Amino acid sequence: MANRTDPLAKSIRGTNPQNLVEKILRTKIYQHTYWKEQCFGLTAETLVDKAMELDHLGGTHGGTRKPTPFMCLVMKMLQIQPDKEIVVEFIKNPEYKYVRVLGAFYLRLTGMDVDVYRYLEPLYNDYRKLRLKLNDGKFTLTHVDEYIDELLTKDYSCDIALPRIKKRWTLEGIGSLEPRRSALEDDFEEEEEKDEDDQLADGLDSAANDKDYYRARSPTREKDRDRKRDGHRYRDRDYDRDRDYDRDRDRDYERDYERDRGRRDRDRDRDRDRYRLRDEKDYGRDRERDREGRERERRERDRGRRRSHSRSRSRSRDRKDRDGDERRRRHHSSTSPKRRGEAPEDEPPKKKKEKKAAKKDDGTDHPDPEIAEQNRLRLSLGLKPLRV
Repeated sequence: MANRTDPLAKSIRGTNPQNLVEKILRTKIYQHTYWKEQCFGLTAETLVDKAMELDHLGGTHGGTRKPTPFMCLVMKMLQIQPDKEIVVEFIKNPEYKYVRVLGAFYLRLTGMDVDVYRYLEPLYNDYRKLRLKLNDGKFTLTHVDEYIDELLTKDYSCDIALPRIKKRWTLEGIGSLEPRRSALEDDFEEEEEKDEDDQLADGLDSAANDKDYYRARSPTREKDRDRKRDGHRYRDRDYDRDRDYDRDRDRDYERDYERDRGRRDRDRDRDRDRYRLRDEKDYGRDRERDREGRERERRERDRGRRRSHSRSRSRSRDRKDRDGDERRRRHHSSTSPKRRGEAPEDEPPKKKKEKKAAKKDDGTDHPDPEIAEQNRLRLSLGLKPLRV
């Protein structure tokens, strides 16, 4: 319950405000002692007291990446979502620099592009020192204007990915922002006007130098004016260079994004082709397996049919052989006994033996019933028997 976003809070960039902080960092903040003890039950009014107690800023530090109190208060502001007027008062606070930086960081996370430039650019004139805690736990020295420049120009700060905002020259081009005007330009213009007035007064007082006014100007003053003019020229050139750098960086980012998207599309097409080929291969393998199963069943069915046919033929052949043997046995039993002294009657048995021997030579009594059946068929056709 203590880690839930305020039900009245509005979504920022289409999501829960606390989701602007990465999941790992958000979990570490919820488990930190400062969050449980000091940030419990804070409101927009009592948050100011905790912000005034800050003495450094930073993201995470140490081997376990513990969050800093600054980051815990940023998380609390995302949770309770204070009004914009309160955040602007944080930024405009001239006494407590860490309160100002806290409000600037929160506005950079949740504010619109125009509001970010409008309220953060005046902080370029704040040169106070800040203590920044590094990832190894050590402290380093920075300034308010340097940290504001990091918020406006970098994409990552205090271990948090900052939302992308439009470049200033883009907002100037569409008329949302006026060209930036430095706070020091007014002082420079006042000094220049004051110098010109002094020179004009000196020229009027001195009648001898009336005609040659520009030639009689002080060399020191001319040198100061040239130095100021060069300072303006260098500042404008630096601004143009920064704008060109930002434009090149945006162009490189868009080119990298297009290249990555093309690579992702190619990978997606390759995966789709691989899956389709694998499905086709599996389908072909299943069809081949079904075809082989049907062929195997047909071969087994034909083999069973041939086996039953050969068995029936062998049974019929055995029956014929038994009938023939029974017939011959009855024929021998019906013949009369032989008489002694009758020589001519001894010859017919020899013929029968010869016929029986001839019958054995035709191969019909082969032990293999199929070969014997083939020999009988060949014998009926007048062909030679098989010799196996």
